[in-house]
Amino acid sequence: MLDKLTLYHGSNCNFTTVDLSKANDKRDFGKGFYLTTLQSQAKDWAEVLFARFGGDGIFVYEFELEMKDYLNIKKFDKVSEDWLFFVRDNRVTGGIQHNYDIVRGAVANDKTNRTLALFVEGIYTAKEAMRKLRTNKLNDQLSIHNEKALTCLKMINKTSYGN
Repeated sequence: MLDKLTLYHGSNCNFTTVDLSKANDKRDFGKGFYLTTLQSQAKDWAEVLFARFGGDGIFVYEFELEMKDYLNIKKFDKVSEDWLFFVRDNRVTGGIQHNYDIVRGAVANDKTNRTLALFVEGIYTAKEAMRKLRTNKLNDQLSIHNEKALTCLKMINKTSYGN
């Protein structure tokens, strides 16, 4: 595993510290602070949030995450049935449906959300959903779920667009 990762977070809020109590619920990997290795994806997320909800502007935050040995990390190397059920359980039940400090794997997007929704509703079996998902190239996401993992995250830079 890498010692340090450069990660990006897109937001419609201007902040100086990460506050896990403000994290959204019923997300792919559970309630947490979400980042990606792709700056462009973070900017897209910020633009969507600002378009939908308004806010302080469009911000992309750059972070460095030190991957400490004591962190309990779940990594999905690819989209799998394990990933599919994990996402379903966190989206349906809410909160955090696991005991990981950090979860890393593929992010569902506009092309895959329909397939996931049909799986969650029981219309698609896991095998049908996997067959449809395998044709999509998915970006990545990483979620932080507790203060222990948050202490390993350091903000490096903040870029504001069009504000």
